[in-house]
Amino acid sequence: MTQKNKFLCVSILFFFISNLVYSQGQETAEKYKKSYKDGNYTVSEVEILALITEYETNPDSILVYANILIEKAQTYESKKESLRAYRSGYLAKGHALQSKGENSKAIKAYLKSLDYANQAKNKRAIAYLHIPIADTYTIMENHENAGKYYEKGIRLLREEKDNLNLAIALLNAGDRLITLGEYDKALSYFSESSQLYEALNFKLGLAYNYGNIGIVYAEQGLHSLAEENINKAMIILEELEDYYPMSVYLTYLADIYSDKGDFERAFKYGERSLELSKRYGLKEQISDANLKLSQLHESSGNYDKAFDYYQTHIKYRDSFRNIKEVQKISNAMTSKKEAELEVEKEKRKTQRIILWSTVGVSVLIALLAFSLFKTNRIVKAANKTIAKEKERSDELLLNILPEDTAQELKDKGKVEAKKYPEVTVLFSDFKGFTSYAENLLPEQLVETIDHYFSNFDFIMEKHGLEKIKTIGDAYMAVGGLTFDSDNHQAQDMILAAKEMNAFVKQVQQDSQTSAAFDIRIGINTGSVVAGVVGTKKFAYDIWGDAVNVASRMESNSEPGRINISESTYQCIKDDFECEYRGELDVKNRGRLKMYFVKD
Repeated sequence: MTQKNKFLCVSILFFFISNLVYSQGQETAEKYKKSYKDGNYTVSEVEILALITEYETNPDSILVYANILIEKAQTYESKKESLRAYRSGYLAKGHALQSKGENSKAIKAYLKSLDYANQAKNKRAIAYLHIPIADTYTIMENHENAGKYYEKGIRLLREEKDNLNLAIALLNAGDRLITLGEYDKALSYFSESSQLYEALNFKLGLAYNYGNIGIVYAEQGLHSLAEENINKAMIILEELEDYYPMSVYLTYLADIYSDKGDFERAFKYGERSLELSKRYGLKEQISDANLKLSQLHESSGNYDKAFDYYQTHIKYRDSFRNIKEVQKISNAMTSKKEAELEVEKEKRKTQRIILWSTVGVSVLIALLAFSLFKTNRIVKAANKTIAKEKERSDELLLNILPEDTAQELKDKGKVEAKKYPEVTVLFSDFKGFTSYAENLLPEQLVETIDHYFSNFDFIMEKHGLEKIKTIGDAYMAVGGLTFDSDNHQAQDMILAAKEMNAFVKQVQQDSQTSAAFDIRIGINTGSVVAGVVGTKKFAYDIWGDAVNVASRMESNSEPGRINISESTYQCIKDDFECEYRGELDVKNRGRLKMYFVKD
């Protein structure tokens, strides 16, 4: 994939991860599947099937349930329910086919979903559906159709005042215009998208806009403006710890300037990309940056350095390909040359012993039959051995990573980080635990903390929330690792926090020892990046300003209280009674508004 195509795919991916629902644990999808098979669900059949397609990460499995939705649609008496099933089924089918690279089939599925949205007169769905259609046409380089669907989708999204999807549509439409060289129109799209992202306080989208504006200025030869906007993007992306697009932008700029013959600037951006990739251990980007520098040195006539960089590129390219396909079994049959020699030998033998020709032919047939039988046994044994080794490899991978993440690693050779525009993060901590733990045996310490955390895990699972990790006596969880605009993750997190408090108080009442603690809880709502880190011991984690603020909410809380930020308060104020604490000083954050959730 060329760097320019890679840049476009990064931007298109931004649309999909900002609008589609991807599960962060296959267990969630499996839970919905079990509920559906057992008939044990409280929502409608269309809704439970749609939830399965939203949480499932295996495209083939998504297709199965998408087809069930489409088949079920024919059986519903309610026209509204039938149209919803058709629309949801074909939308899920389009997403699955697009992720498998079957873009033409994906377009057909999206168009059918759009047709049912039109029949239902669902204006918001109609507006939204134009954008994945346009994005898929863009990936297929069918720019005429992509342009038509972008223009209509943008107009409809404006009418619906769907500002988030409008901003994303403008960003992706602008990316397409860059590839077509329509820089002025691209800049106008990016300008409008930037204003929308600023109003939404969506930093990730704003960073992509700055980066794309910088690309346009670089293409136009406006170096200072290009540098200024790229640096703005870098500051935000570094704050969000989203290093992958930073490296792509820098390597893309190196491409632009090398094409223009400005090798001084090209080397500058290529080396900056390599330095950034090394700093954050991004193996794929280290590989790309080394390849770009190798090409630049080759163009400059410095073949020794070009070779050195190329060798490093190969080293890192191989290292991030974690999963390799099992090699095909080599042909166990005799080679053509050996077969021809054998036939010639038999011919001479037949000529010398004409009287024994019939016997000779019979013996030859028997030998060939035995040879085929033996060869078949060897092939079967080899297949069986390879299957066992593959099964062992799969089991080992599943012991390290969640099933959906492991599947992505096997399918793509890597796990891509995903960005979530709105999640709710919880931190909790026990008061006085450190001094208490100093006087405990290791076995007692583990037993005590496990008692609390096991129950916290049950509470999180009950409310459909995700535990991320524990550090000592600190517990971290998150809700909203989906892109479903109808979810109530902030409310669910408050309910879970209340149950955590109730459990801790119950332990205090029942306990006859000093192993009873007070708990502080802090909650914040905002955007995060989620993904897998590590090369030997993989771990799933989330990063972003929302995580840091949630931690500050916990440290500024009080025992037995739930301290929430302004952003969380705005999400739950109609459902829970809260006590305004005022603006409190927070380390490295200045003054922040805080609220206690009342019992």
